[in-house]
Amino acid sequence: MNFITICENVVKLMVKYWDKFLLTGMGYTLSLAAITVFFGAILGSLIALLRMSKLAPFRWIAAAYTEIIRGTPMLLQLYLFYFGLPMLIPLLNKQQYACVAIALVCNSAAYVSEIIRSGIQAVDQGQTEASRSLGLSQKQTMLSVVLPQAVKNILPALGNEFIMITKDTSLASTFFIGDLMTQCLLIKGATYLTIEPLLIIGIIYFVVTFVLSKVVSAYERRLRRGDIR
Repeated sequence: MNFITICENVVKLMVKYWDKFLLTGMGYTLSLAAITVFFGAILGSLIALLRMSKLAPFRWIAAAYTEIIRGTPMLLQLYLFYFGLPMLIPLLNKQQYACVAIALVCNSAAYVSEIIRSGIQAVDQGQTEASRSLGLSQKQTMLSVVLPQAVKNILPALGNEFIMITKDTSLASTFFIGDLMTQCLLIKGATYLTIEPLLIIGIIYFVVTFVLSKVVSAYERRLRRGDIR
């Protein structure tokens, strides 16, 4: 099979399966990535606060969670959550999408917690001390002084996390939940073509992540211009 034939097959598959499979798969992939980043940011914020807590048990629990998640493969975590959660929570039985989403959220939270923690710690300690000397409580200092500055460091990194998660959702195809890689497997099974479906999915992933990366870069430039002013 030569290059021209492959290109012709790619075009034919794009035209034939775009609405039925590829667009649906892209919707599943983007929705799964959005859910992961949104809830991962919430859980990650909680873990980051526990990691910076003055209470040692909280710090140990948060540190252990982060190290375990970051030290084990995501695919292993997907398997454990996919098969283990329905045993613990019967309501999740046959809820493949929910189990995979929860696994991705728990994985992302470990990385997001480090992003948030590093963003908070990047704020000059002198500003915290100055705020406390002016009579602000620790909570007021965190909400009014530290977090607004930390957000400038956190949001671009969260954008990059969204891009990474978008690509990592391809692992969910192991459980056939409807994402782009799942659609690739379905098209491959229907057409008996291997290279062409993979090329199409690769192009879609590249376009999506390229657009997202440009949006994140534009936002980073806007933040830098705000700092200069």
